[in-house]
Formats: sequence, C-alpha cells, structure tokens
Amino acid sequence: MKNYINAGFNVESFIYIFGIIIGIVILLPFLKLNWKKYGLLFVLAALIGNLLCYLFVTLHFYSFPYLLFPNLLIMPVTTIALSFPIMVLLAVRYSPKHWPWKIPFYWAIIHVGMFFETWALVNTRIIEYNFKWDFWHSYTWWWIFFLIFEWIGGIIVPENLRKPISIESLKFGKLGWAIIHFILILTIFLGGYYLGSLSIR
Repeated sequence: MKNYINAGFNVESFIYIFGIIIGIVILLPFLKLNWKKYGLLFVLAALIGNLLCYLFVTLHFYSFPYLLFPNLLIMPVTTIALSFPIMVLLAVRYSPKHWPWKIPFYWAIIHVGMFFETWALVNTRIIEYNFKWDFWHSYTWWWIFFLIFEWIGGIIVPENLRKPISIESLKFGKLGWAIIHFILILTIFLGGYYLGSLSIR
C-alpha cells in the first residue's frame, strides 16, 4: 500500500488544475507566434499522446486511480493534452540545430519529465504502474515520443519560427552545459535510488 501525501487538501486535483492552467498560459504565446504551424503541432502531439495513453490504459499497462471526472473518463485527457504537447512545442522551438547537440538537450527534458512522473507515482494517486509496465518502459516511450515529434516539428515548423539554443552555450563550462549536467547527474542519482529501493522491497 502506497503512503500518499496527506497535506490537508487534495494534491491530485491541485496538480491536475495547475497543469492545465500552466499549459494554457504557455500555449497562448505559441499560438500568437503562428497559430497554424504551432497549432497543428500541438493538435498532433495532443492527439497522438492521448491515443497512446488510451492504448496503454486499455491494455492495463498503467492506470490513473484519481481523476477529476472519474465517471466520464478513464484518463486525464485535458491534462495530457496540455502537458506533453506543450513540452513538445518548447522542445521544437528551442532545440539546437544539429543532432549531436539535440541528444543532451532532449536527454535533460526527458529526465525532468521522468522525475515528475516518478514523483507522482510514488507520492500521489495520479498514476499507477500495472501489468508489465515499469520505469524503463515509461522512459523508453518518453524518448520515442519526443524524438518522433522533433522530426515532425522539423517538417511543420520552419526555421524562422524556431529559436534554437546556441551551440556555444552548450559547450564545456558554459551555462547550458552546467544546467544539462546538473539535471542529468541529479536525476540519474535519484533514478538509481528509486530503482534500488524497489529491489529491496
């Protein structure tokens, strides 16, 4: 039995609503920038993200024990549509031009995403892994999803609507290099701690 957070309020509802609000706030500037290109990318990411999630839920790979509208849905459709796709928009707009530099960029994004997913798994009723699904399955699908949409985004969004991070800022000793390494070192340590804790249960 998991020990869920008890902070005197429903943390799951707060996270869902907060995620929706932040997603809308971030989406609006992208639509203002170019609603056709970024809007199309957003719709595709939201559609595919929800379809994949629906498939995995119906196959009982994982589930969402707590939902805002449990009598209507089997998964948090709106939150999914305003979380993963927003991350896709940010990643496509700011990813470096060359693939050797895109990998550490996406590596950091995916590790941050997996950190929050694992935190939600351990501390809340938002998500629960079920039949033959674990940390590594989720991690793999994060990579698949974001790399596919980096490719799709490159087709949909022209260069003049992107603002790639300077490669110079990602080189050794620069701020981008420091941020990426901080994220990777911290999340790899925490991921190892989490996986190690599972092995001794």
